[in-house]
Amino acid sequence: MTQPIRIKDHEKDARLVRARVVFGAFLVVGLIGVLIARLYFLQVIQYDYHSTLSENNRVHVQPIPPTRGLIFDRNGVVVADNRPSFSLSMTRERSGDWQQVLDVIVDVLQLTPEDRVIFEKRMKQGRRPFEPVPILFELNEEQIARIAVNQFRLPGVEVVAQLVRHYPQGPHFAHSVGYMGRINEKELKSLDPVNYSGTHHIGKTGIERFYEPELHGQVGYEEVETNARGRVLRVLKRTDPVPGKDIVLSLDIKLQEAAEMALGGRRGAVVALDPKTGEVLAMVSQPSFDPNLFVTGISFKAYAELRDSIDRPLFNRVLRGLYPPGSTIKPAVAIAGLDAGVVTASSRVYDPGYYMLPNYDHKYRNWNRTGDGYVDLDTAIMRSNDTYFYDLAHKLGIDRLSTYMGKFGLGQKVSLDMFEESPGLMPSREWKRATRRQAWFPGETLILGIGQGYMQATPLQLAQATALVANKGIWNRPHLAKTIEGEKPVDDNPIPDIVLRDASDWTKVNHGMQQVMHGARGTARKAAIGAQYRIAGKSGTAQVVAIKQGEKYDRSKVQERHRDHALFVGFAPADDPKIVVAVMVENGESGSGVAAPVVRQVMDAWLLADDGRLKPEYGGPPSSTEVTASEE
Repeated sequence: MTQPIRIKDHEKDARLVRARVVFGAFLVVGLIGVLIARLYFLQVIQYDYHSTLSENNRVHVQPIPPTRGLIFDRNGVVVADNRPSFSLSMTRERSGDWQQVLDVIVDVLQLTPEDRVIFEKRMKQGRRPFEPVPILFELNEEQIARIAVNQFRLPGVEVVAQLVRHYPQGPHFAHSVGYMGRINEKELKSLDPVNYSGTHHIGKTGIERFYEPELHGQVGYEEVETNARGRVLRVLKRTDPVPGKDIVLSLDIKLQEAAEMALGGRRGAVVALDPKTGEVLAMVSQPSFDPNLFVTGISFKAYAELRDSIDRPLFNRVLRGLYPPGSTIKPAVAIAGLDAGVVTASSRVYDPGYYMLPNYDHKYRNWNRTGDGYVDLDTAIMRSNDTYFYDLAHKLGIDRLSTYMGKFGLGQKVSLDMFEESPGLMPSREWKRATRRQAWFPGETLILGIGQGYMQATPLQLAQATALVANKGIWNRPHLAKTIEGEKPVDDNPIPDIVLRDASDWTKVNHGMQQVMHGARGTARKAAIGAQYRIAGKSGTAQVVAIKQGEKYDRSKVQERHRDHALFVGFAPADDPKIVVAVMVENGESGSGVAAPVVRQVMDAWLLADDGRLKPEYGGPPSSTEVTASEE
């Protein structure tokens, strides 16, 4: 059966089309309205926000790191300056896949996988967005050319000229001036993020670290206009940085070199002070190292060689070396005995070659096993008589002895501006009870009286204790900075002077120390032969390994590094001291035979003119110019 033919309803189709047209028109109008509303919201209501955002995409604020202050010795010789260097920097936000870019850099410059690891580590330490991070320093001309040719493959990478720290004197001042290095993550947390923006290096040791705020300066800024690829088109505004302050040290490079020469390549330390001011004239720790290796990053191999060396070149013996002071503290012990009233200058003690405590049979040996007979204070210092100082320490007792030694700076930090200084150790009854949980024994007081036992001191502390004897108790804390931008450093925490009941006690001990050098039986009289000035000194020997009771020291049976340390302290001219010197020679064995000649050479270098005569300011003959002037 055939289906009926359906007749098309044109009216219905027309109504449907009209409805669709009306709906589409409303939809279009609605969408246009939404678009207009959105445009109004963005362009009118949020105009300030988006205009600022757009401006920030075009204008950037870049930090300008300040120029670091220079460091000079007391005569104006540069010991730390800044020299231009080309480095390769990378901006992570502009490099896209920065890991791949690092691979390209390694390939272009033909570097090692170890370098790639270092680059990635440095990139991950980047701090501020869009801040270039230096990844490779001291580029040579060939490397710069390779980067330029492959620049299209290295987005966000550029060669930058900058100033880096340089130490023209090399190892001479490594332990005093210190060195700079890259800022690590731990330091980054404590630094001012604003003032150190754009700065990638900081003082790590020595003067560089202690005076970091003064040397660094204040950061500057510049507003720059950039294109879409981040390249600077022009500078809109600039605020110049404030450069760091220059520092003049009290160190003298000629005296420093003379002290190094006097040590003769042996392991040891030399420190020379001006007792009137506390200025450090020379500070030598041998062996030393080249601080320039650390500025832009030392290699793993080079650092391992320094770190693992048996001679410890990185170890600052002047500030951190702890040694039993031996007989070098006997002048301070003598002052304590005189001021406490337990002895007088004329008090005598009989020395048969040993000392015995009452009711004890143990013999505390004198270094001179045959004994010196009856000795008074003057003779005891001249001969470094152990028996006399055993007796003196016993009469003082540990409490008074520890208190007096503390006044001389033992057991505490004595410097004004030396960050790494160790406080050493001045034992006491309370210290032993707290650390060893034991009572203090009388025999321990005796050996403390000759600078042995638990006592430990740095060469700087020994120099300062000697300076107090030379300066009659007036405290001038040792310091390396002579002036900072023309201003002298201020001691905000002065240590009280040592005031004795009888000020003439200083002169009595001074005379005994002169007898060490110039007396007929002085222990270091050979070191003073031919001297044009009077020297006051005291030798000392610090045991490295203990010797059994009754045995004698036999150097042939002791390994070289287990032999006694040689120490000597002294000042000159004795009647008006201008220089104090403390010397420690590791495993040198004889203070008077090894360390005393070093002291003498350092004093000669400071007190004598080029013609070998005593300088006029130290009591020598006037120069020809001065003679002519007086005759006129």
